[in-house]
Amino acid sequence: MENKKRKFSIVLLKPSHYDDEGYVIQWFRSSMPANTLACLYGSALDCNKEQVLGKNVELEIHAFDEANTHINSKKIASLIESADDGMLMLVGVQSNQFPHALDIAIPLRERGIKVAIGGFHVSGTMAMIKERDVYVQKALDIGVSIFAGEAEGRFGQVLLDAVNDELKPVYNFLEDLPDINNVEMPFLPTEKIRLTAGRTTSLDAGRGCPFTCSFCTIINVQGQKSRQRSVESIEHIIRENVEQGIKSFFISDDNFARNKDWEIILDKFIELREVEKMKLGFTLQVDTLCNQLPNFVEKSKRAGVKRVFIGLENINPDSLAGASKRQNKITDYRTMLLAWKKVGVITCCGYILGFPNDTRESILRDIEIIKRELPVDLLEFFYLTPFPGSEDHQKLHTAGIAMDEDLNQYDANHAVTAHPKMSKETWEEACREAWKAYYTYEHIETLIRRAIASGTSPGKVMALITWFKGCVHIEKTHPLEGGYFRRKSRRDRRPTLPIESPFVFYPKFFAEIIWKHVCWITLAIRLRLIYRKVRKDPKNREYMDLALEPVNENETETLDLFKSEAAINFVEKRNRFQKMRQSGTQKNKAPLVKTNP
Repeated sequence: MENKKRKFSIVLLKPSHYDDEGYVIQWFRSSMPANTLACLYGSALDCNKEQVLGKNVELEIHAFDEANTHINSKKIASLIESADDGMLMLVGVQSNQFPHALDIAIPLRERGIKVAIGGFHVSGTMAMIKERDVYVQKALDIGVSIFAGEAEGRFGQVLLDAVNDELKPVYNFLEDLPDINNVEMPFLPTEKIRLTAGRTTSLDAGRGCPFTCSFCTIINVQGQKSRQRSVESIEHIIRENVEQGIKSFFISDDNFARNKDWEIILDKFIELREVEKMKLGFTLQVDTLCNQLPNFVEKSKRAGVKRVFIGLENINPDSLAGASKRQNKITDYRTMLLAWKKVGVITCCGYILGFPNDTRESILRDIEIIKRELPVDLLEFFYLTPFPGSEDHQKLHTAGIAMDEDLNQYDANHAVTAHPKMSKETWEEACREAWKAYYTYEHIETLIRRAIASGTSPGKVMALITWFKGCVHIEKTHPLEGGYFRRKSRRDRRPTLPIESPFVFYPKFFAEIIWKHVCWITLAIRLRLIYRKVRKDPKNREYMDLALEPVNENETETLDLFKSEAAINFVEKRNRFQKMRQSGTQKNKAPLVKTNP
């Protein structure tokens, strides 16, 4: 008689984090796909296919994104204990998610269930800090294994160690980043993807970034050398998802424009769309220099790119230089943004508040300049945050400068260290006012007019503006952490806070649901009226303003963007450099003149 297979249950969980009231941030539909979860799920499928655990072990794979799924320690325990053995892997855990990840792990460890934690907090702190991070040490103290680095090529070994009860306390592969050219592909089944708004899944076409931004953790975890997936494997990912009805993709590369194979990849997407007639849509993350790559913007449009995230970060050259963001040049901003406008791709620009020279007044002044002079569609604001794993955090940690001890606050939506010119209260007020200042109803009308005049989809711009404005002002959460229909579980509250009585919690929660839906409906109606007003304007395609005007040689003398002291100094320095280059070029081209002896 054939031996019965032993079942090993692996639970992959991408955790969320707590809101300011101690409840986990989760939704009926979340806004962003979880790429790490897709990568680990793909690795697990590959291990199962290759039978890395042996012929007598059957691998049961469960994957959950807590941003759109209610899952707790009891449910996880039941999935594992219903099998012969198993473990929980908390994947892609960022710093703000680490406290909650520990709260999930503790009761499981008390039941003797194996747990491992990986992600940017573990990898970042191990890469940048000599001593062990306090939270990572807490995980080790309760018997949780920690994983630093990337899982491709190592996932099977961790599973084998778990099956054989030989899990190591620490797996550290930071010095051995894998070649991802033809490794297992990121994948999630459609029933998981449909829990993300727009039925969007993610894939990373490459990893690593060549730049040296001091606030970034990517370069210290994934390296500064670009590594790519093969075009064949990316095509396979696309086809596998199309077969299950998924046609919208978020390419999670921190900077797709620095992927050396960007053109080959885009050409493949163009072929799938134009030859095979696949209706594909993509969202990219790119830098402010991407338009200088010949054909990059044009091919992105043909490939089906609908939206791009751009790290604009600031319009103060001193702030950009101080953060080692020297690749961002304010003199290139309008050229770059107009290039995307020309092809009708929506731009969403990240903007950091809280650089050393920032004040409440300077922040609001700069936002008004952006509104008038830069053709940005969506602007999203972040606190300057010393994320563990970044150079900024390393410097503050080494210098002994106080930072918030609660990792839950490290979500780029809270102030976690002192500012040289603003109190914490003033900084927070400036951030709230920044959102209000950009997303006024008057400016929203301007954004819709610009969209119609430039050929960008006004309906999609309006939908995204509704999302951004509603998340911030109604849900009180950042749009990247937002979603549709907030979920809350009374008992799943942060352990440091009391469990509310059902007679308090449920009436308050239901009233909150009703009130928020009234606010959402009111917002949608008001924005729809603005949209209809602009659409009915017979001259809407003739609209022109300062931001849409073509770049001219004299604008550094006329635009407010270039009138601050830092901007004036930057432009003067740039002009001197250009004159030196022109002089050197002319000198090299000068003909040789022979003289008689």
